[in-house]
Amino acid sequence: MTPSRAEVERAVRANWTAASCDPVDLPDWSEANAARGQCGATALVLQDLLGGELLLAEVRRADGSRQGVHYWNRLEDGDELDLTREQFADGEVVQPPRPVARPADLSGARTFAQYRALADRVDAALSRGR
Repeated sequence: MTPSRAEVERAVRANWTAASCDPVDLPDWSEANAARGQCGATALVLQDLLGGELLLAEVRRADGSRQGVHYWNRLEDGDELDLTREQFADGEVVQPPRPVARPADLSGARTFAQYRALADRVDAALSRGR
């Protein structure tokens, strides 16, 4: 049985860990801000389970300097799903997105270890829920 969108969202949020955090954001990651550094891995896992396309945007600080980038999803019905938007501090502003292609082979991607860590935990959680 295919998990519902709500089940997928719960499983993803419940399984963010330091292992699935982008190493750049690891110093700022905590259970209190578990979404921090999870956007790349989360967007890929959501695309695996729900389809759609990946969106990418720059994140700017209040002074206009670049903080980093942010990934989220646009589902096939046109809805945008961003489970990690709450990671940003006051003054960190997500800019307008652009669609990006998913790499054909993720094994060489910088975020591969984080993606696998989250994907494996989410798969296990969804399997237990069946």
